[in-house]
Amino acid sequence: MPKPDASATGSKRPESLYPNVTAWVTQHFVPMYRRTLGGEFRWCAQWWRHGEAISRLTALWFSWEAMRLQGATGMALWYRDHLDHQLPVLLGPRGPFYQCTETEHLAPHQARLAPVPAGWLSFDQDDDMTPVDMTRLIQQSEPLKGEAHD
Repeated sequence: MPKPDASATGSKRPESLYPNVTAWVTQHFVPMYRRTLGGEFRWCAQWWRHGEAISRLTALWFSWEAMRLQGATGMALWYRDHLDHQLPVLLGPRGPFYQCTETEHLAPHQARLAPVPAGWLSFDQDDDMTPVDMTRLIQQSEPLKGEAHD
């Protein structure tokens, strides 16, 4: 059962053990989760130059900070629900560090984007549309030419 929000009970919210993602990565993540690098596992010493890595590591840090306070099973759930999913993606041969070695950073290539023609996605024009509205509109739309419709 989730614990009540600290602000609702008047108690002070617990402080983070690490002040930021950089501290968590350098003082906890890298020393704790060691892997033999090369082949299956990749790492970039300049991890902070990879947007996807920053996003994934920040998500891991935030969830780690919350779940370490959850008592007996908190960390077991963190491993199962967070780390065990993110680690193979983060360090994997097709993850954000796939071109890098431990000593060399290679900037990841960004896929090209073609501009979306005006009016092509009608929901882009409506600032008040919610994600739920958008999903309904997409589900009701006609399939593109050559695309099968289920």
